[in-house]
Amino acid sequence: MRIKYINHACVLVELSGQIIYFDPYKIPKDAENADIILASHDHYDHYQVKSLKRVNKDGTKIFGPKSSKKIMKAATKGLEPFESIEVGKITIKAIPAYNPKKRFHPKKNNWLGYIVSDENIAIYHAGDTDYIPEMENLGAIDYAFLPVGDKYTMDFKEAIKAAQVIKPKNVIPIHHWDKPLDKFAEMMHDSAQDINVIVLANNEEYSI
Repeated sequence: MRIKYINHACVLVELSGQIIYFDPYKIPKDAENADIILASHDHYDHYQVKSLKRVNKDGTKIFGPKSSKKIMKAATKGLEPFESIEVGKITIKAIPAYNPKKRFHPKKNNWLGYIVSDENIAIYHAGDTDYIPEMENLGAIDYAFLPVGDKYTMDFKEAIKAAQVIKPKNVIPIHHWDKPLDKFAEMMHDSAQDINVIVLANNEEYSI
């Protein structure tokens, strides 16, 4: 399993031989081609057509919220919250992502996060979301990509609350707007010592 943090909320994951991109944005010109692309919603910083085209190839499968007309123009299939599909050895489950009290990502839009798993590893990309009650029933998660940048999504404290509920083995902060992630890691350690924080710079890789 390999993780590459591209930029903002864009992450590459290699799992069971498949190259998966979450929320294509600012993908380099020399990036690896995608087997699967997962878009959480159609805001420009999560679904950048230029980045999508850089990694899209013959046979690439693209998934996103069925409610997004923009994403549906390129999508292999549109997904509803809680819908699951299988692609080879990988299972993809769509998870709600929304702001309960903000206008940026309303629940009614049916925008998404994703759990991607094979027989050994489960990865949760939360999309653009605040803490929501649906996080309480995600099951076992090995790696959780959580937005921590505040305003549009969770801040540090709310992301730590989410992590305490989700109980992943590892948290990788995303959508952070260059906030001091060493401070986030310190706060997480103080609040949930059993959860490891992995801080990645743009285009930095992490492998197991």
